[in-house]
Amino acid sequence: MNLELVAIARIAKPRGLKGEVVAEVLTDFPERFEELENVTGVLSDGSRTGLKIEEHWFQKDRIILKFSGHDTIESVEELRDAEICVPESEAVELESDEFFDWQLIDCEVVTVEGEAVGSVTRVMRTGGTEVLEVKGAAKDFLIPFAGSICTEVDVEKKRIVIDPPEGLLEF
Repeated sequence: MNLELVAIARIAKPRGLKGEVVAEVLTDFPERFEELENVTGVLSDGSRTGLKIEEHWFQKDRIILKFSGHDTIESVEELRDAEICVPESEAVELESDEFFDWQLIDCEVVTVEGEAVGSVTRVMRTGGTEVLEVKGAAKDFLIPFAGSICTEVDVEKKRIVIDPPEGLLEF
């Protein structure tokens, strides 16, 4: 059984001498760390390891994590760049018009006329409206993820229909 995972943090580097790590928060729901104990670390080589959160606290816009059994800098160095994940079944419930970034990645983007634009490679957070980075056949596009432009989003079929304003898809 291949368990689908959702990344909620990415380890940046070890911190201090007691095996703590500094991680970038990847969830819009950082309060979920309050109840969280067991997580999966997906290492940079793709392998997975079970981790138990012993302690956590927030420092500016990052989170400091301490895992059971990892008590030295050396023991957490192997976790550098790892994603901290939970099973998809434990993902926070979203409203019907909200999506996780991982649901949008690899979605095919087409215009309302059916013209292929490309596929989503990344969701950029700009502080305002998110922007979809779309890799097209000839060039890449930045498409605001706004309801007026992205008129249809079907994450199950991995398809986003856009009604681009004039000039958005110009070369």
